[in-house]
Amino acid sequence: MPSASSIALPVTGAGLPIRKALVIGIGNALEFYDFLTFSYFAIQIGHVFFPASQTSHGLLWSLATFGIGFVTRPLGGLIIGTYGDRAGRKPAMMLSFSLMGAAILGLALTPSFAQIGMAAPILLLLFRLVQGFALGGEVGPSTAYLIEAAPENRRGLYVSLQYATQGVAILCAGLVGFSLSRLLSPESLESWGWRVAFLLGAAVVPVGLYIRRNLAETLDLPSTRAAAPSVRPRISPLVVILALLMLGSNTTGTYIVNYMNTYAQDTLKLAPDQAFGATIVTGLCFTGVALFAGWLSDRIGAKLVMLGGLTTMLVLALPSYIVLNSVRTPAALYAVTAVLASCIQTVGVGIIVALARTLPKATRSGAIAMLYAGAVALFGGSAQFLVKWLTDVTGSPFAPAWYLSAALVIGGIAMLSFRAR
Repeated sequence: MPSASSIALPVTGAGLPIRKALVIGIGNALEFYDFLTFSYFAIQIGHVFFPASQTSHGLLWSLATFGIGFVTRPLGGLIIGTYGDRAGRKPAMMLSFSLMGAAILGLALTPSFAQIGMAAPILLLLFRLVQGFALGGEVGPSTAYLIEAAPENRRGLYVSLQYATQGVAILCAGLVGFSLSRLLSPESLESWGWRVAFLLGAAVVPVGLYIRRNLAETLDLPSTRAAAPSVRPRISPLVVILALLMLGSNTTGTYIVNYMNTYAQDTLKLAPDQAFGATIVTGLCFTGVALFAGWLSDRIGAKLVMLGGLTTMLVLALPSYIVLNSVRTPAALYAVTAVLASCIQTVGVGIIVALARTLPKATRSGAIAMLYAGAVALFGGSAQFLVKWLTDVTGSPFAPAWYLSAALVIGGIAMLSFRAR
């Protein structure tokens, strides 16, 4: 636990100006960039670390390794998230960011299967587990910080920075991937080009640590430590179940949208640089729509925001994939990606704002961390693997749309039942 002298004064009064709250988002963006870049280079990583398999089989192993990173997210949420409730949001965010930096550097420098044999995929797996642990502990403290730093009438907008900066991370990953795929030959991209994307993420870790070190603390540490465990607010089991279903639906949709890059290369047979254009579109939509949805939630309520986004996506999911597979052009890919990304981001912002407003401050960091990480581990981590597997088994390019629709229906039922503040 940090000493009293190392903790800045709590945020009070009207809250931090949003330009200062953005520093939380910058660190969040760097952490999500490091975690998500793996999925965008899944094909290249599969060839490097699982070369004995056929391309499709190697991709499945690569996506499975991506999914493994979600297994430790609940553990990270439990340990780092609850640490954020005890020691403060700031030290918890510093810890998660440091772990992510170490893991991304290790992953970027792991030798290939051809160089060290089975040790290569084992190291790859270990670093993904550390990444998952770190990211699992990131969302709770950072979301708690944002809502506690916000003025009362702008809490939705501030919390939306959590999702908006995830969009920035996706945008940066897409731009890096697009640039590398344009500048390098397919052979160079596969052998070493993808490592550059990871090293770029590792290079900015010191910047993120510096930013977070200079933050003010939002948790009232003295009163929090004085509170007896027996009087700490309890969260209703019904709220926990509904939150897991809502977040599970959202994270499934999010990772299916993020899969568009791989889907474009593997199913639509588009070139890598064209496929990375979908990632850029996703990042742009995620960033802009998140801020709009957060602003809107302050005016009409978070529940209406998430239900509006979900209904629109449920109606458009299957038609979008039908159009995409009928036309199979970059323009169609980008249009479909923009529609689906905008819808799922609206849903996600509505959910996280509703949860942040509903959960008590004393347990907010740990509760959000564990609920978010648990939902992502149960549903998000397997989404891309299952979509690829279902596509192979059924032979239908519409498998992602059906899987997405099922998740949205379940999530919609939970959203209708949730009493948002």
